Amino acid sequence: MLIWLWQFVRPYRLRLVIAIIALVLTAALTLSLGQGIKLMIDEGFSDQSTSGLAHALSWVGIIIVAMSVGAYFRFYMVSWLGERVIADIRKKLYSHLVSLPPSFFEDNLAGEIQSRVTTDTTLLQTVIGSSFSFALRNALTFVGGLTLMFISNVKLTLIVLLVVPFIVFPLIYFGRKVKKLSRDSQDKIATVGAWAGESLQHIKVVQAFTREALVNEQFGRAAESAFEVALKRIRQRALLIALVMMMVMGAVAGMLFVGGSDVIAGELSAGDLAAFVFYAIMVAGSLAAVTEVYGEVQRAAGAAERIRELMATQSGIQSPSISTAKTTSAEQQTAPLIEFNHVTYTYPSRPDTHAIARLNLAINAGESIALVGPSGAGKSTLFELLLRFRDPQHGELKILGKSLPDWDLEQLRSQFALVPQQPVLFSANVWDNLKYGRPDATEAEVIAAAKAAHADEFIAQLPHGYQSFLGEQGVKLSGGQKQRLAIARAILRDPKILLLDEATSALDAQSEHYVQQALNTLMAGRTTLVIAHRLATVRHVDRIAVFDHGQLVDVGSHEELIHSSELYKRLSDLQFSNENMEELGTI
Repeated sequence: MLIWLWQFVRPYRLRLVIAIIALVLTAALTLSLGQGIKLMIDEGFSDQSTSGLAHALSWVGIIIVAMSVGAYFRFYMVSWLGERVIADIRKKLYSHLVSLPPSFFEDNLAGEIQSRVTTDTTLLQTVIGSSFSFALRNALTFVGGLTLMFISNVKLTLIVLLVVPFIVFPLIYFGRKVKKLSRDSQDKIATVGAWAGESLQHIKVVQAFTREALVNEQFGRAAESAFEVALKRIRQRALLIALVMMMVMGAVAGMLFVGGSDVIAGELSAGDLAAFVFYAIMVAGSLAAVTEVYGEVQRAAGAAERIRELMATQSGIQSPSISTAKTTSAEQQTAPLIEFNHVTYTYPSRPDTHAIARLNLAINAGESIALVGPSGAGKSTLFELLLRFRDPQHGELKILGKSLPDWDLEQLRSQFALVPQQPVLFSANVWDNLKYGRPDATEAEVIAAAKAAHADEFIAQLPHGYQSFLGEQGVKLSGGQKQRLAIARAILRDPKILLLDEATSALDAQSEHYVQQALNTLMAGRTTLVIAHRLATVRHVDRIAVFDHGQLVDVGSHEELIHSSELYKRLSDLQFSNENMEELGTI
């Protein structure tokens, strides 16, 4: 873990050096108190000298002031380093996560990922910002104290050292068990958090189906499971601490008996014994402290493994390392804007079923195409392939004559604006949600986009207008209002290619009329792909592409498909009455 952490600590080497110097000095000053105690006993108490006692106490006072100054620098530098390093880890981890394809988040619970970004990094911060400093200071105290013990009295030191092997081996054994249990405990905690987040996010469904008792029971089982694993970890740590304390204090008691006998026999001064006892207590205390911190370090090591596991996840969809453009401007002008050449895609979870099968389709600049077909026909998958959220297993997809893998991802996706069927809003105000489409947009452009989507009227009625906070996922708005904000955001983006996934499905008849007018204006001169289940909303497009089981079965206008496509005619019959169909036939 420390080797992995070094890459984040390295930029702040100077502060680390200052912290280590402060650690060494405070440890040395703490140990020097032993000599102060010796002076107090030998020159003060034993000699019955007030001046000798005052002299000894003055030295102790100077040492304490120096220790305080060193402790300030040690605590400040180490705490700063811990906070800074964890902030860097969180930023790098989050930056890596947002670069992963959506398929990764489909396979992993959002709560589990959030736990690694927050809880696991907090554990690391505890180790770097306090536990590591605490352990290093006590390790220095242990080494320094042991050295002074040898200098003071070899015989007594050997008595204390007899118990060291009985401490080290249990430390290693229990430490490994604590690390494994810590990893399991963090996994359980993450599961509890994920379950709680999901149930609370969908609280309306929980309460509508009166399943409060059920989710309480399920959450309770998850929480108890996490408690049981944590209890095993705590039991192992408690046993380790008790064992170390028993061994160390037993050795100190044995040393006191032998040392006391030497003082009575006149072979050792009372001051020397007091100093030695001070060193022994410091060594014993530091060893016990390191033992306790070792459990924290093992726990943090489990958290570090989970973070490193996330950072090691590689996306199969990345921008090319260098520009691989092979098309000239003349070729781009003559080539279709979008080309599907024998494209086939299969979801990894359903390897025997093609989501898109041998698709050949060319779409020219400025053309509007509607994608229709039953649910599961491959329409949404086609959008994901265009945005390169997924790569086809076979065939090639081109934009402006250039294969998608040759595009820089940011440049590729900047060509599009997506209006999904379920509008996505963030926990922010109206203004920030709209400017998500184009952060550098002016105030006039934002308001114009809202007016074009017929959203300005209801925004003005909100308590704080464009500064109104919308709540999590825009919970304070109706479905139609959220959809109009999503459309306004797409209008503001002003893309070359517009992707509409049943964009008017959540609107009432009046709102749909206004928004459809706005979309017609937005679509003019712009390449548009529309996923539509309501065929009445796509009668005005240039072409309609009919999909079934991942295959493109027919392409044409509404009138042409009524006669040429049995599937399209069946879909039309399901949606329209004979009277409406006759009316559509005259358009």
